[in-house]
Amino acid sequence: MAKLIYASNMSVNGFTEDAHGGFDWAPPDDDMFAAITDLMASAGTYLYGRRMYETLAVWETEPAMAERSDLAARYAHVWQAADKVVHSSSLTSTSTARTRLERRFDPDTVRSLKAAADTDLLVGGPHLAAQALAAGLVDQVELFVWPIVLAGRNPALPDVGPIELALLDEHRFTCGAVRLRYRVR
Repeated sequence: MAKLIYASNMSVNGFTEDAHGGFDWAPPDDDMFAAITDLMASAGTYLYGRRMYETLAVWETEPAMAERSDLAARYAHVWQAADKVVHSSSLTSTSTARTRLERRFDPDTVRSLKAAADTDLLVGGPHLAAQALAAGLVDQVELFVWPIVLAGRNPALPDVGPIELALLDEHRFTCGAVRLRYRVR
């Protein structure tokens, strides 16, 4: 059975966004961008909420994104190659290929996806991840912790515990961020 991996950037005090909803406080260096791309390449399906999907869809809808560098081109290729499942009650359609729309998060549907998958699945976004964690579906948590304290919003880890984690490994990036990889017990 494939694993469901929750991956997220977060500030030291746990937020995924600044007070205005921005992400620009976490600009990855080349080493970190490559690591994030490798993580995404390990999965064949991405589970997103509306906002995360709309944020990342530009990697397919705006070709100039891939033209920025070889790393950006690889990321765009990896993102476009994966299947996407967008959970949204407000979207009426999606703007990218290999994308299907689900009106609500259904744990049984995700269990079926995991059972049928040949590669791992990624869940992106703290709200959708909270539902997956509460349903006991997440097998691994990968946190990219940035050396910044934010007056932020949207905590990376929900208040659904206790959820016991076992540290699998850690990696320090030259930009000062740390990747913490945990197995959910």
